[in-house]
Amino acid sequence: MKAILAALVPIACILTADFAAAQEHEDVNAANNPLTPKITINFQDYFIPNFKDTPGDPHANQFLMRGLVPSDMWGLPQLIRFTLPIATSPDVPDGYVTGLGDLTLMDIFILPKQGDVTFGTGPLLVIPTATDEQLGAGKWQAGAVGIAIAPQSWGLLGGLATYQTSFAGQSDREDVNLLTFEPILNLNLSDGWYLRSSATWNFDLQSGDAYIPLGLGVGKVFQLEKGITMNAFIEPQYTVWNEGSAPRWQIFAGLNFQFPIGQPPVGKLEK
Repeated sequence: MKAILAALVPIACILTADFAAAQEHEDVNAANNPLTPKITINFQDYFIPNFKDTPGDPHANQFLMRGLVPSDMWGLPQLIRFTLPIATSPDVPDGYVTGLGDLTLMDIFILPKQGDVTFGTGPLLVIPTATDEQLGAGKWQAGAVGIAIAPQSWGLLGGLATYQTSFAGQSDREDVNLLTFEPILNLNLSDGWYLRSSATWNFDLQSGDAYIPLGLGVGKVFQLEKGITMNAFIEPQYTVWNEGSAPRWQIFAGLNFQFPIGQPPVGKLEK
């Protein structure tokens, strides 16, 4: 009997380790999946040290306050997401201006899974809340968002596309006709660490300006008390192709928190 128990102990240890690794892998995927149905608060920042094809070598910054709330209005699972930037932008000849940018709202309806792929789609609305004309378009905009996410044995694969066009606002401001695409690629490592690439491609269909950046960054997921997840990351992004002015480099960094449904986003956060 002792011999049998001695033989079973290593097997039990291996199974326990495999289960823990699989759970950690799922936790990292859930922390990075934009369709995870949890209350989410994101503090994210884009720092642009300089621009291509722009005289004067200016810099810029966008601090993004983002939130996501799951809902089931009309019996349909959906995710309501908002993004409000606090931006610093060049303001020739006065130097720089800092203030609020335009508020973006999305209502993403979660569609039935197709195999291991989850799809989401819904309307998008941009409200001209910018405090200075350099920080926003001065236009009300409407459009749509589409997203597909496929968790993998090695990480996460997906993409998020948006389209928005102006329909009202200041008549002396240029119309908006914008298409964006964000590829999502994550490679899970161990102990909550992962590699990431999520640089957003921008296509201004109104002016013809466009740019495609590529990013490579690193992040780590922490499991806090009361089921709260914290996700910290940094991702440098370099523009590999552009038409018109575009960031040469930008550094995307963030601190994301996910809260279980029914758990209010308050309280002491500890490891």
